[in-house]
Amino acid sequence: MHIHFIIHEAFEAPGAYEHWAISHKHIMSYSRVYLGELLPDDIDNLDFLIIMGGPQSPSTTQQECAHFNSLAEQSLIRSAIKAGKVVIGVCLGAQLIGEALGAKHEHSPEKEIGKFPIKLTQTGKNHPLFSEFGDELAVGHWHNDMPGLTKNTQIIAYSEGCPRQILAYDKLVYGFQCHMELTNEVVEQLICHSQNDLSQATKYRFVDTPDQLRAHDYTEMNRKLFTFLDKLTLDYLSS
Repeated sequence: MHIHFIIHEAFEAPGAYEHWAISHKHIMSYSRVYLGELLPDDIDNLDFLIIMGGPQSPSTTQQECAHFNSLAEQSLIRSAIKAGKVVIGVCLGAQLIGEALGAKHEHSPEKEIGKFPIKLTQTGKNHPLFSEFGDELAVGHWHNDMPGLTKNTQIIAYSEGCPRQILAYDKLVYGFQCHMELTNEVVEQLICHSQNDLSQATKYRFVDTPDQLRAHDYTEMNRKLFTFLDKLTLDYLSS
C-alpha cells in the first residue's frame, strides 16, 4: 500500500496515521507544501491520500499563504475520489474534501482545543468501520471551523461544541474534524505554535491549558483510529 500525505505545516504532523503506516510496512510519500514540495501529478500509484490540518482555511488564497494552493488540492482530491482511492481529511483536510465536492466549510459553534468526547450518531453506531468506537469516545481537537455537507454526506459523530466531527462522504472518503492522530509529540509541537489561543483557554468552554494537553493519554483514540484504518483498507482492497 502506498500512503501519500499532504502536510501544510511542520506542527500539523501525521502522528498516529504515520505510526499505523509504519506498523504495516506501507510505502509513504509526502507533499510537505510548507517546504515547497509539490503535490503528486500522478495518483495511479497511490492508494491512500491523507490531507492533514493547518491554520489555513479552504478560502485562504496564495496571496495570503504562498505555499498553500487550496484549489490545486481540491482538484487532486476530486481526481483521487474519481479514481477510487481512499481519501481521508483531517481538520483543514476534511474541509477541503467538502469543498472539493461542492460543500462549503463553515465556522464551528465552539472553538475546541484539547481532548473532549465525541458521540456517535445512530448512523455512526451502525457503520461497520466505526463499530469499535462505542457510543462515545474522547478524542483530540484543535479547530475553529468544520467541513461542509453534501446531500449524501453521513454524519458519523458530533460533539457538544461541533455538530460535524466525523463525516462519511463516500465508501472510501472520510473527513475527521477531530484529531485522532494526536500523540504527545505532536501535541507539544502544536502547543509551541498556539500560544495565543492557549493563553486565553479560560475564556472558552472547550479549550485545554498546555498542562492539561500534556497530561492527556492519547493512546486509546489512536488505537481506535487504527481499527478504522484497518477496516478501511479491507474495503479498499475489496472494491
